[in-house]
Amino acid sequence: MVVTIVHVYVKPQYIDDFIAATRTNHEASIQETGNRRFDILQQDDPPDKFVLYEAYVSQADAFAHKKTPHYLRWRKTVAHWMAKPREGVSYQGLYPNADGDV
Repeated sequence: MVVTIVHVYVKPQYIDDFIAATRTNHEASIQETGNRRFDILQQDDPPDKFVLYEAYVSQADAFAHKKTPHYLRWRKTVAHWMAKPREGVSYQGLYPNADGDV
């Protein structure tokens, strides 16, 4: 399983807009073939920091996500709301694995 953890810092005046746009992206992303998780986390303090946890069965599925209309729309919409560029780090998910084995 391929996991990407994305750290996002949002300008405070855009937090509500970011949450709404990210929810729309989340709802479409969890319908994608190969998607296993697409979690959106907001830090308590400061509340302008978010983490996106994206898990896909394969690297091909993760790459396909980056070409979907909903992701491209999200990326364009939120770009100017970020306090600094988002930071994505890729991981190899071990457990649970793509087959659901723990």
